[in-house]
Amino acid sequence: MTTSLKQMMETANAAVIKITPAEARDMIAKGNTLVVDVRDAPEVEKSGKIAGAVHVSRGMLEFRADPDSPYHDKNFTKDKMLILYCASGGRAALSGKVLKDMGYTHVYNLGGFKDWAETGGAIDRPIEPGM
Repeated sequence: MTTSLKQMMETANAAVIKITPAEARDMIAKGNTLVVDVRDAPEVEKSGKIAGAVHVSRGMLEFRADPDSPYHDKNFTKDKMLILYCASGGRAALSGKVLKDMGYTHVYNLGGFKDWAETGGAIDRPIEPGM
């Protein structure tokens, strides 16, 4: 049986709680939170990322999140709250579903980077070439 993108998105959105930028700021302020930018590198280089976020492109997420992977990122621990975002929320939802399937329980979809930036969220700006 095949699955369409629409079905995958519906499943992901049902599994991963969507939060607002204000809710994300509150969660970050409480600590024990990992903010993950799942956009591709050129997107991050162009706009920057949420201050303190870890950039893990969607294609590498499973490798970084699995403690048994040689590419594991020690920032990923199952006791942390994980807040994911991308450009509009789609990749963040799919990423969140994968992380839940991998045993992460506190996973949230912030949606798009633009939403964060437009509400005054702190941003790590890209470094200018030659600096």
